This record gives sequence, structure tokens and C-alpha cells, in this order.
Amino acid sequence: MAKLKEVCTFYSGTGFPTKYQGNDEGEYAFYKVSDIANNVQLGNTYLSVCNNYISGEIAKEIKGCILPKDTVVFAKIGEAVKLNRRAITSADCLIDNNAMGLAPIQDKLRLDYFFYYMRNLKMEKLAESTTVPSVRKSLLEELEIKVPSLEEQKEIGEILDKVSVVIQTRKQEIEQLDLLIKARFVEMFGDPIYNANNLPMMCLNDLGVWNSGGTPSRTNPAYFTGEIDWYSAGELNTLYLEGSIEKITEEAIQESAAKLFKAGSMLVGMYDTAAFKMGILKKASASNQACACIEPNETVNIVWLYYSLQLMKEHFLSQRRGVRQKNLNLGMIKGFEIPIADRGKQDEFVCFAEQVDKSKVV
Repeated sequence: MAKLKEVCTFYSGTGFPTKYQGNDEGEYAFYKVSDIANNVQLGNTYLSVCNNYISGEIAKEIKGCILPKDTVVFAKIGEAVKLNRRAITSADCLIDNNAMGLAPIQDKLRLDYFFYYMRNLKMEKLAESTTVPSVRKSLLEELEIKVPSLEEQKEIGEILDKVSVVIQTRKQEIEQLDLLIKARFVEMFGDPIYNANNLPMMCLNDLGVWNSGGTPSRTNPAYFTGEIDWYSAGELNTLYLEGSIEKITEEAIQESAAKLFKAGSMLVGMYDTAAFKMGILKKASASNQACACIEPNETVNIVWLYYSLQLMKEHFLSQRRGVRQKNLNLGMIKGFEIPIADRGKQDEFVCFAEQVDKSKVV
């Protein structure tokens, strides 16, 4: 075993002045946390998509930390910590000061072996319990990693590569099943954005009771020792939500702005890259203030609503506000209108979707 500080070089991020942002040419790519997320979501192990570039002169002016090729980068602060996204630099570059980089020392660690280690490191468990989650460099330096011989590392990496191919193939199969469900929705109800079937329009506010979540005070760590699921918007990644990273107590619900939402309600993300991510609660749970929640009435089947909103997601996201961070708010979401089908037809579609979903676990 070895400590990370013994087998890796640590690189910090650099503050990125607004006046230098937005250039699509330059000597160095300057990756923000959102760029790391975009690359991971595109399936890129190595960073290739970037929205900002700077010259060598500007890098010197801002005292930028240049990260070498083959450095593993990740978010170190904010809700992005909980998403556990990792990528590898493909050339010398910079990262913003919300991120960190670790480069394995070549005669001690193979990059592929180390990357698998980092991908499986649950960073949110290392984050300090403050209002904004953050991971300290000093803590990471003391983490231990098993360091077999370089030949053994190569063998382990090759095995994990094969496993990754199987996982990726399965993900692609699941994505195709999701496309099948969405195609069936359009076949039955038309594209909800254009409403060619002339279905009646209703505000989301009229489809149930809406609320937003809240965060118990981090100054009372006891609030976060309970069994009640407490979701952040970044965790809304599946149709049904199986369990949150953090849990809170009943006292936290009673003594803060947090609320207990009923099973069968649906959470909707409101802020930045998590805007309009959604998930349906399988049991009574809470969320932070970055989530809205609808407890549906009899007008709508919540699973039907989930797929309807998925198809209209980009339409709604285009109405976000903000310059540096594109956000929605509860009032905006409640005011959005969607075409509403007959409840019987909704239920028919949901039966189809549930049958397809069963194929995902075969």
C-alpha cells in the first residue's frame, strides 16, 4: 500500500477571469467542471470537448497551473463532487479552481490502473459536511492505494477494460430501450412540443401539489445521521429513485426547510446542469432546495408525466435564466404548459413502458 502523495503528483485549478473566457482558439484548453461533465456524458475518457482556450501569455498573467497530459481530473467542490465524474487530460491544459488533478508517477502507477481506482473512489464520502461539499487536498494525499507490480497493474487494467466493454454494451442496450419507450410515446400522443394531435394544454401547476426542498443546517451534524433519503438534483438519474447518498433525521425535517415528500411524487432539478433532471420517489423522501417536487393528482399518471417532460426537456431548458449559471425556479416550472392526454391512454402507455423496463434487468 502507498499513500496517494507518494505515487501521484497533485495539480490545483486556476481562477479563470471572466474577461478571458469564451475564446475558441488558444495554446491551452481551459476546462471548467462543466466541461469535464460534458466529456464524461459524451463517453470521452480523455478530455476533448472544451468551451474555452487561452494563450500562453494569459496563462502566465493569471499564474495558471499547467496540467500535463495523462492527469486524472475531477470536481473538488460543489454538488458536482457527488457525481463522481473523472476524465484524463489529452494534452497540457488548465482546469478551473473548482477542480483538481492527479497524475500518477509513471514508474509507480500505470495510468489505466490508477484511472479505475479514481473512478471507483466515492468522492462524496470524503467531502466535508459544509453548506457546499468540498474535498481537501490534504485528505486525498493521505488516502492509500494498493500498488502491485507494474505488470500486475497491466493485467488488472486489461481485465477491467473487458468489464467496461460489457458495461458499456449493456448501457447502449438500455439506451435503445429508452428510445423505444419515447418512440411509443410520440406514436400514441404526438411530439408534445408541437402538439400535432391538438391535445388540451394544462399548466404543470394544475397537475398536482408542488413544493421545493430544503437543506438542514450543516452546523448540526446530527441532522445527517438518520434514515430518510435526502436527494440532491445531481442524483436524479433514473426513472425511479432507489436511495440517496445522504440521509437525514425526522428532527431535520421538523426543524428546517426540508420537507418529506410522499412516495410516488417526482423530483425535478432546477439549477444549472441538473435542471430538469427527474426521478420518481419509491418511498417518502426529502430533497435539497435545488429540487422541485410534484405530488400528482388524478389528472396525470406520474410515469407518463416523466416521459412527457423528458421529451419537452430541451424546450423548457431554453427558458432558463442566468448568465454564469442557467437556472429554473419553482414558479417557472409550475407555469410551464404541456399537452395532456386522456388518463386511460396515459395508463396504457405506462403499461407498455413498464414492460420494456422489465427488459432492462433481464
